[in-house]
Amino acid sequence: LLQVGRSTESPIDFVVTDTISGSQNNDETQITQSTISRFACRIVCDRSPPYTARIFAAGFDSSKNIFLGEKAAKWKNPDGHMDGLTTNGVLVMHPKGGFTEESRPGVWREISVCGDVYTLRETRSAQQRGKLVENETNVLQDGSLIDLCGATLLWRTADGLFHTPTQKHIEALRQEINAARPQCPVGLNTLAFPSINRKDVVEEKQPWAYLSCGHVHGYHNWGHRSDTEANERECPMCRTVGPYVPLWLGCEAGFYVDAGPPTHAFTPCGHVCSEKSAKYWSQIPLPHGTHAFHAACPFCATQLSGEHNCVKLIFQGPID
Repeated sequence: LLQVGRSTESPIDFVVTDTISGSQNNDETQITQSTISRFACRIVCDRSPPYTARIFAAGFDSSKNIFLGEKAAKWKNPDGHMDGLTTNGVLVMHPKGGFTEESRPGVWREISVCGDVYTLRETRSAQQRGKLVENETNVLQDGSLIDLCGATLLWRTADGLFHTPTQKHIEALRQEINAARPQCPVGLNTLAFPSINRKDVVEEKQPWAYLSCGHVHGYHNWGHRSDTEANERECPMCRTVGPYVPLWLGCEAGFYVDAGPPTHAFTPCGHVCSEKSAKYWSQIPLPHGTHAFHAACPFCATQLSGEHNCVKLIFQGPID
């Protein structure tokens, strides 16, 4: 039994805090009041093959009782058993086709305290529960997403991770793209992705890209189109106007659905990964607020925008 929640009490195995979009975790962006339940959910795993894992809403507190808030929806089932939902709900989505390059988004459902599957409530904290979905179960699959209203967790199985690119593979891809010596088409200086342990510092050779067209450059300070939109620039290659940002190689291997080369960038954050991984995450609707959904970058949680939420990068090789 593994328990997940905001509480730091001993029954909680994984303490989860609110995800801040863009990973801007400073004093100005601290969450004033978390929407994640103190005892959000529990996952029960079989000890014998195939090691089936099942998810249930809420968790056991230090007195070994299920902990639910006062405002949480509760009811008695026809068989006499009590059931309920956490205040803001535990939502689960199983991707169609597992977590592979052929995967497609599934349907978001809500899980009850007893592990039953329901359609979503009208809003996250509505008292009226959704409709029981009898032909679906609470069994987690490779790639299942668990949303706790403030943080979304990705469930990966051991077998799924066995087929996932490793950290060493991502580092090899970084070295391979740097070895090709991509150049800025204007300044003609050689560009290079920084090492993964330098992922928060913009370096001199860092590649930048115009996210409306995908042309990769080195940093320059021209092309501003207006005083109000400081990041709206005109690409000197094709005159397309759009965001101009530094590129970062996505370094969390568990988010990749394949081992392809880093060719696509999410917009507007500039995180780079394989084409199939970028297209997979760009079409996944993640819960946002009380009833909205939007796609987000898996590496920094920034809400995606643009025509396709991601763009194919256009590198220029060395002229010599």
